Amino acid sequence: MYLLTWAYPDFLAVAVVLTLTLLLLGRHWVRVGRAGRALGSRARHRGWKLALRLAAGVALLVAAMGPSLGVSQRPVRTAGKDVWLLVDVSRSMDAPDVTPSRLLRAQDELEELVAQFPADRLGLVVFGAEATVQCPLTYDQAAVQVFIRTLRTSLLPPGPTTLREPLELVLKRLSTPAATPRATALVLVSDGEDFGENLEPVLRELGRTGARIYTVGVGTAKGARIPKPGGGFVRDGKGQVVESRLREATLLQLAAQTGGQYVELNDQQNGFDPLLRLLRNMPGLAEQVRTVSVADNRYRYSLAAALLLLALDVALTVTTIRL
Repeated sequence: MYLLTWAYPDFLAVAVVLTLTLLLLGRHWVRVGRAGRALGSRARHRGWKLALRLAAGVALLVAAMGPSLGVSQRPVRTAGKDVWLLVDVSRSMDAPDVTPSRLLRAQDELEELVAQFPADRLGLVVFGAEATVQCPLTYDQAAVQVFIRTLRTSLLPPGPTTLREPLELVLKRLSTPAATPRATALVLVSDGEDFGENLEPVLRELGRTGARIYTVGVGTAKGARIPKPGGGFVRDGKGQVVESRLREATLLQLAAQTGGQYVELNDQQNGFDPLLRLLRNMPGLAEQVRTVSVADNRYRYSLAAALLLLALDVALTVTTIRL
């Protein structure tokens, strides 16, 4: 069963236009009638002419509202990119050397970034001591933004941060036989702390796929203590308060070896502005055809009826006043 919908359901505006039209036609009817009586002639056959014009006006209004009945499948050809957002959610991202904290500031900037890529697929990976796909590649910007808002440093078990696991996770997605070859960018947001294994093998594999890694260093060289949820600060095995600092070296390596770029995010610098320009200028390397469901707009039928009625109105004449 098909449901009738409207592309522009502004019924109030239509009611106002229809009322004004009826008033003008009524005024015209009265004036022509008065003129005919003054000249001693009766206006004849005006009723069907008025109905013809009224029907044409109604058909035009219906066409303007865009009546849709059912949906149709249409192919859409795109040459977009795949943008993976890799976000560090380790405990060190709670450090307040970036206001209000590293993770909260990164969340705000990532939401803005997502909104700038409506024609591209975006995915979200979170990592710390391990890595997991929080949101697979999708065209649904709103869904990605919802996942970004829910990021917390408590999402993953505590432990030493590894940058290798999120990179391997994306590499597996790129290496699957069913994967469509597309231009791919990885935006890795982290304070750079890495206690994982050698990154060289995974970087070589990513380089073969053509993927570029853009790294965002969140934090400062001065650093800050990491607050605990229950109060106090995180301490190391010796009982000393941990001072977390931005470590740029690994982030610079990731960007340099894949043709990407490193930017900083702190209270003095916002690297997301140049990062957005770099991502926009990165061309889509492969076209893809996908099918989307769109409302089947039937305005053409109402418009054709209106044009036919107007043509009849012009072609058929009647004598309204006989002298």
